Amino acid sequence: MTSATDPHPHTEPASADWPPPAPPTAPPDRAPRWSLPALVAILVLAAVLYAWNLSGSSMNTFYSGAIWAGTKSWKAWFFGSLDPGNFLTVDKPPFALMVMGLSCRVFGFGTWQMMAPQIGAALATIWILHSSVKRVWGHVAATVAALVLALTPITVAINRDNNPDTLLVFLMVAGAALALRATRDERLLPLLGSAACFGLAFNTKLLAGWIALPAVFALYVYASKAPWARRIVNLLLAAVVLAVSSFWWAIAVSLVPAADRPYIGGSTDGSAWDLIMGYDGLGRVFGGEGNGGGGGGGGGFSGSAGLGRMFNDILGGQISWLLPFSAIALVGGLVLCGRAPRTDLKRMALVLWGGWTVLHYVIFATAQGTMHPYYTTALAPGIAALCGGGGVMLLDALRRDRRWAWVLPVAFGVTGIWAIVLLRRASGWNTWLWPVVGVLTVAGIVGMLVLRSGNRARLLTASVAAAAVAALAGPTAYAASEPFGSTGGGMGGTNPTAGPTTGSGFGGPGGGGNRGGFPGGGELPGGTGQSGRNGQAGGFPGGGEMPGGGQAMPGGGTGELPQQGNGTGSTGTGTGQAPGSTGGTGGTAPGGTAPGATGEAGQRGGMGGGPGGMGGADSELIAYLKKHRDGAKWLLAVSNSQSSAQIELSAREPVISMWGFTGSDNAMTVARLKELVKKGELHYVQIGGGMGGGMGGPGGGGNLSTEVSNWVKKHGTAVKESAYSKSSTSSSTSGTNSSSLYRLDPSDVG
Repeated sequence: MTSATDPHPHTEPASADWPPPAPPTAPPDRAPRWSLPALVAILVLAAVLYAWNLSGSSMNTFYSGAIWAGTKSWKAWFFGSLDPGNFLTVDKPPFALMVMGLSCRVFGFGTWQMMAPQIGAALATIWILHSSVKRVWGHVAATVAALVLALTPITVAINRDNNPDTLLVFLMVAGAALALRATRDERLLPLLGSAACFGLAFNTKLLAGWIALPAVFALYVYASKAPWARRIVNLLLAAVVLAVSSFWWAIAVSLVPAADRPYIGGSTDGSAWDLIMGYDGLGRVFGGEGNGGGGGGGGGFSGSAGLGRMFNDILGGQISWLLPFSAIALVGGLVLCGRAPRTDLKRMALVLWGGWTVLHYVIFATAQGTMHPYYTTALAPGIAALCGGGGVMLLDALRRDRRWAWVLPVAFGVTGIWAIVLLRRASGWNTWLWPVVGVLTVAGIVGMLVLRSGNRARLLTASVAAAAVAALAGPTAYAASEPFGSTGGGMGGTNPTAGPTTGSGFGGPGGGGNRGGFPGGGELPGGTGQSGRNGQAGGFPGGGEMPGGGQAMPGGGTGELPQQGNGTGSTGTGTGQAPGSTGGTGGTAPGGTAPGATGEAGQRGGMGGGPGGMGGADSELIAYLKKHRDGAKWLLAVSNSQSSAQIELSAREPVISMWGFTGSDNAMTVARLKELVKKGELHYVQIGGGMGGGMGGPGGGGNLSTEVSNWVKKHGTAVKESAYSKSSTSSSTSGTNSSSLYRLDPSDVG
């Protein structure tokens, strides 16, 4: 098969009923007129999907708090601290926070200032993938790849959020594209640049940034034209760059004495190395006991572990639409390469992007630890490249060789059937769409089979276009629901997903402490229906308590479950009252009012999201704490990071998270608390409600939280709710789940 963009053409037997293609009349490097406008149109479409109504959507408050802290303290910016006082960090390396923090330092702290680098990185990822695919398979393949990547539902959802995955994917795609260029051109500098990109990806999300590295290594070792000695030297130099760019932050943290640095969130001993190897390292893959990153069984947010996980009710509509097509395109493309030279550019690209896809698929499917749906956005570039490049190879084979006439139609047929299955899972959602997908798929397949021979190229093109539209219709509808509809976004910014409800991401076996929810797959009190935004996968199933003996979510009423952002919350059926609530007939959603809500926005326990993840804690409590702060460094200490970030964003003052996101960090001990109180750096501690005290598993959230809570109760002075709340009633403070605020002074430390 030959191509104007293939520098290593090789011949294949032509079909008897299809003449060989005419030699190109234009220079190989001249782009068709439609190519650049098509790319610009895709980038504009992507920008609209990623940015439309962004100020009204929910960010991850956990990261928003850390970004704000970085605008107030360069030390917090470097370490990724949750507060400007630098008590505890987030549970990731801070590279993504550094990028967003710099933007907010320059332009001011806000949703758009925070998200501008994220959207820029997302658009750059599309452009890089387009450029890389174009140099191998041509402009049609590049356009298809860019469009598939832009419209992947989970990619649209995560690119509207301040989680680090957007920057992670950008860095990995850049690294892969540079590696392909280094192998093709036999140049060292792109190879070193690839290593640097993967190192920065490591500093964005640790081992997740290295998943594609084996494919890059295999590509260079197998396809490089350099002698073996030179290949080994080049790989050693790249390994040095990779090590430096990956571990500079961890080494820098280790060089700072523990007393002079914040506790590294997610670790068991306050070190970056423990975070790398445990919570955010092998624990994510193999599960087991740990500090929230593991948890046996691989249940929780993405369903049970297994090779079919990507196709289950939770993940299927997020990432699997074109997985069957990409698999057929990969296998078909490799077969079509046949006996091509080892340095064949198309085979190089298939090895790279096929390896990328297989590695991510296997790891995500079999991961026994925490597995959020939005992790699967890392699969999207590989799927997109294979659909574009492999799809063009299958089309060319269909036109030229009758032995391949059935492969592309089968690929589209399987894709169309799977799209119908996914669409029918969303009961009552756009019920007209799946019949349209079915009709277009059948029409396209029939056209391909009938029109492949003879002088009917335009009709064949129309048939392929019809099948392609059918394949993209489902993911496009899911993707568009995030910025334009009311069904996207499970659990707002903490666990973003797109599209309608098709499954619940909680309650699986052993779903250990997870971002976007609660450890152990626990549930919220006071309801039996799904929550989150319109009950989307990744929201809260109703009923029950939070795990680990934790209290109910503050600010609830009679079954209204909270959500972030300004959408509408889902209504449960229970009647449990959350701590700090003033009763009434409906709770208040963080950052937005749920149906039937009668109270103020935000929660008395310090829980609140606000549009853009900008806080929403009770203003009366914050005013009281500020008035009686008495020169303390921190306004308040609460049990976990989500609550501390929400109060911090509302108060714009430092707030301590005593035990991290999952409530299981060993950050706050009785001795440490005594030290802070004795120095006058902390006066107020909240235990019990506000997502309070027993929220964890092993470590800080267990014994340490009990010890600290008991010491505070014994030595501190309880602050009655009536002292700071004009609307408090006896019913709101008499319950066993009532939030408890205590005042501590140096005289209390004896």
